Amino acid sequence: MRIKDKKKIALVLSGGGIKAAAFHIGVCLALQEKGFKFAGGTKEMVRQNFDENDPMTIRCYVGSSAGAFVASILGAGYPIESLINAFQVGSGTTPTFEKSDLRYLKPISYRNIFNLNSSGLLKFIPRTLLDKTIVKGGVESLIKNGLKLNGLFSTGGIESYLRKEVLLDNDFARLGVDLFVIGTQLNHTRKAIFGNFPESYKTSNHMYINYAPISTAVAASTSLPPVYAPYGIKRPEDNKELFFYDGEIRDTLSTHVAADHGADLVISSYSTQPYHYTEEMGSLHKYGIPLILNQALYQVIQQKIAKHIQAQNDIKTIYNAVDGYLKQIKLPEEQREKLLEIIRERVHHRPEVDYIYISPRPQNYEMFFVDHFSLNPEILARIVRIGFKSGINTLRQFDFR
Repeated sequence: MRIKDKKKIALVLSGGGIKAAAFHIGVCLALQEKGFKFAGGTKEMVRQNFDENDPMTIRCYVGSSAGAFVASILGAGYPIESLINAFQVGSGTTPTFEKSDLRYLKPISYRNIFNLNSSGLLKFIPRTLLDKTIVKGGVESLIKNGLKLNGLFSTGGIESYLRKEVLLDNDFARLGVDLFVIGTQLNHTRKAIFGNFPESYKTSNHMYINYAPISTAVAASTSLPPVYAPYGIKRPEDNKELFFYDGEIRDTLSTHVAADHGADLVISSYSTQPYHYTEEMGSLHKYGIPLILNQALYQVIQQKIAKHIQAQNDIKTIYNAVDGYLKQIKLPEEQREKLLEIIRERVHHRPEVDYIYISPRPQNYEMFFVDHFSLNPEILARIVRIGFKSGINTLRQFDFR
């Protein structure tokens, strides 16, 4: 694969809290080091600032949860340095840009991230625990009926930060690049894909939504249960409120969204890496329930990612083997293409699309132990360095000539 032969490059960013956002920043710095450019902003801004024939320009962003936050900022036209500014990565209180610079982003605070879910708290009535009818169902029934709080915090602070401090234009349709934000429909099994579509529609597995502003879509995508309450968005046609939450719940990676919209090179960054035993840190059994639960969750997510990647590789291998055999037996071109078309449609395979996956190495145990929502500049700087090194190590395998 020669990178410069590609016609449309997409960047897919997964979730995982502030820790994941810092890792993505490091990956983006590695991509920038290798010559990639990040197109963004309105259509006019993209036309003025980016060569449409430059094969190294990323023009499609897909993000889930924390990845949606980073993707929305890149899609809005801010450079990587602005993200570094927003998270104050390793710079203390010194901004990367001056406040008068349009690229300057106000540093994110814990108040933006942890916005108290006041409406949910009002619905939590401890006296219901005294209701005798609850106890009849046992402990599980007691918990279900007594704890009606749907989340300690709201992602309203994240929505407000993006709307007021970041997005000059809060409309997917006005962007000069493709931006897709991934969520999950609370009261269904569908993945929700927010973006610039001719109309909103749904299938058995997916819901395509064009009526939500970018900041609202990101707020829905970052609503990680049970920390954050599901985020409600009203449909314009009937004013009915639908609820959404974290984009990583149903599918861990959404590379298919980029491929479905014309990308022939999909670069995916994800930060989830289960802990692998090291002498320095020892066994997780001595660290208690929180880290053991974290390991269990990471193992589930990592298995889903591994199966996703393996399935893509298996389909590509089988497709190429069938194509090679049909050529070997000298099947007429028209019949060969017809058979290959049937295979492509049945397994949703696009042979022209290549994938690059960037993730931490198992030896990067710090990615596992660091808090998901820490804004400590020194900690974030270490995570950014891990993302940068992970990106460089992966990208050196490819041809950039």
